[in-house]
Amino acid sequence: MKAITYQAKTDTFKLEHLPIPRLKNEYDVVVKVYCVGLNPVDAKVNFWYSDVDGADETFVGGLDVAGEIVELGNKVTGWSVGDKVLYHGNMFRTSGGFAEYAIQDSRTLIHHPKTSSELAASTPCAAWTAYRAVVSKLRIGDRKSIFIAGGSGGVGSFAIQLAKLAGVETIITTCSTKNHEYVKSLGATHVIDYRDTDVLEKVMNITEQLGVEVSVDCVGRENDVLSASVLGYEGQMVELVKTLVPTNYPGAFMKGLSFHQLSLGSGHSYGDYGRETLTDAGSAISNMLEQGELIVPELKVIDFEEIGEALIAMRNERTVGKIVARVAS
Repeated sequence: MKAITYQAKTDTFKLEHLPIPRLKNEYDVVVKVYCVGLNPVDAKVNFWYSDVDGADETFVGGLDVAGEIVELGNKVTGWSVGDKVLYHGNMFRTSGGFAEYAIQDSRTLIHHPKTSSELAASTPCAAWTAYRAVVSKLRIGDRKSIFIAGGSGGVGSFAIQLAKLAGVETIITTCSTKNHEYVKSLGATHVIDYRDTDVLEKVMNITEQLGVEVSVDCVGRENDVLSASVLGYEGQMVELVKTLVPTNYPGAFMKGLSFHQLSLGSGHSYGDYGRETLTDAGSAISNMLEQGELIVPELKVIDFEEIGEALIAMRNERTVGKIVARVAS
């Protein structure tokens, strides 16, 4: 089969031909890959490759896969050969979706939504994360205001849409000036240029000095401090990029703030409950896609052979929108 491997010694991606992977354990399935999504975590494999057990020059990444089951492990239940599936893979396994065939734990599969495979494969990493952040953690249906750091990115663009669907009245986000109209089209009510030195002041003015009820940091760097600072009394925040440090956040104790950490893929490592956090989010997002309640803006579909180049461009922050590679013709 054709595959895109990661070469750790040279920090490059290489097009190769490898044997079709064999089942690793009794709960696994072999999936024929229709389409695979490209995400920043895939591009930044150089930061986590050393933690992958058994990885070598044949390591294949690619977490977000839409495809078809072609082989079942002995303990697989509820699935059959020929079933079309969607999943967010485990980054610490070696046979990912940047290949014609991939291996996945059957207990984290969901049914392929009634959409194109290109659209389906574009959603797990970004949309499922957004769902886990604003629906599972922040209970967005009970809120009237939210601040999203990085609204024009993959996760941020879905978080805005989910907040709008939930009826949130005030949706404040940051992004570059060129993307202001774009995030407004998704549902943002107020947009602030992330380069502004007075983002906090502007948020407080919008909220009549009360602050927002909840916030999400989709960016990292110093945005955790900002996302905590814009919260009002007993506000809640989700951090998606780095480890929270509540002692760095002004007024965290006196305002009674609460903080959530979220790593979508960690669900693979924590038993039935962990796996259910993935499948529940995935099923909910797929239903919204089928109903036309969510859109995947600026979706770009590339050929399989372009994956390596696209990952390097993504690492260097030279891409816009969502990228999906078509694998099966």
